[in-house]
Amino acid sequence: MRIAAIEDLHADAGWRTYSFLKVTTDGGLVGWSEYSENYGSAGLTAVIRALAAPLVGQDPRPVEKISAMLYAQTRQAPGGVNAQAIAAIENALLDVKAKALGVRVCELFGGPVRERLPLYWSHCGTYRVTYPELCGVPPVASLDDIRALGREVRAKGYGSLKTNILRFDGGAAALHMPGFARGGEGPEINVDRGLTMAVDRLLGAFRDGAGVDAGLHLDLNFNFRTEGYVRMAQAVAHHDPTWVEIDLFEPDALAHIRRRVPVPVASGESLFGRRGFLPYLTAGAMDVAIVDVVWNGLAESLKIAALADAHEINVAPHNFYGHLSTAISAHFSATVPNFRIMEIDVDDCRWRDEFYSPVPTIRDGHLHLPTGPGWGVEVNEAAVRARPARR
Repeated sequence: MRIAAIEDLHADAGWRTYSFLKVTTDGGLVGWSEYSENYGSAGLTAVIRALAAPLVGQDPRPVEKISAMLYAQTRQAPGGVNAQAIAAIENALLDVKAKALGVRVCELFGGPVRERLPLYWSHCGTYRVTYPELCGVPPVASLDDIRALGREVRAKGYGSLKTNILRFDGGAAALHMPGFARGGEGPEINVDRGLTMAVDRLLGAFRDGAGVDAGLHLDLNFNFRTEGYVRMAQAVAHHDPTWVEIDLFEPDALAHIRRRVPVPVASGESLFGRRGFLPYLTAGAMDVAIVDVVWNGLAESLKIAALADAHEINVAPHNFYGHLSTAISAHFSATVPNFRIMEIDVDDCRWRDEFYSPVPTIRDGHLHLPTGPGWGVEVNEAAVRARPARR
């Protein structure tokens, strides 16, 4: 078996682009992966093309060897788009290999520990504030709308939800995200009493709607510095959140926050590889390690999970892409013993399902691991080409 072609495809997904990598073998077997140039990864496609071109004509099945060689070729510029490019290639080759053997990808790594994965509804309210028309959902404009959304989460069987910082104290509903230079705010990214009160009311409204037993996750992203994270986590602790999610590139600062606050701390979605996670695990900086399988590749993500397991830390996938990425994250979640919970976006562009077959099977707030060979999800290439990405 040899690789005959490697191609990237891109589709309009409303406020972002869905990107896919297609690996075709000389026998006609096709492997797929999903990746994302959104949110700071501009130019990733060009890096994928450069790294993938020499692989044409090679056997796609020694995936570990190929990934190791690609890492060595990019050793002087680790992480970033180089790591994401290797991950996209690795995930597509794993799909090829598993299909060639007639098994699911998880079987390549010892088989599933579990077939049924608990989910939390991610970006709950966020897309209804920012893109309700594209999602085809009612807009969220008030705390009463948040209470109603909490009731919807519960009615649809989800036991947990995660929200970002949504404010309703300045007239129109607004997403507070200065850490990503949203809304012209920053770079000082400070916290004040008005902001802590707004987030306190936000979680209170979700708790009113979703119920006393619902899992509440608060994603603080890169929006503060050490002092601000401590203040915000302390302000919402009485809501008993499942975790506050914090992104910091300083393990000692994150460990300081974890020692200061009375709530669990989750982190890691922007880290690459075992070398990226190790300082955080050694410092005792997180209660839950969040691993982006699309950024790291499944094989490397499983190694990160094993490293976290050795530090008595559970893991959760970072998953806010399309259905193929959900399947990839599901294989990760099914395979690791130290699994916590899986993320999924319920709200997305209205036409998302057109790009995939089958769509995820979700019952009672749990995703059921796909049963087909490879990832168990195929990309509808005709649908992708019918909706070309917009600039």
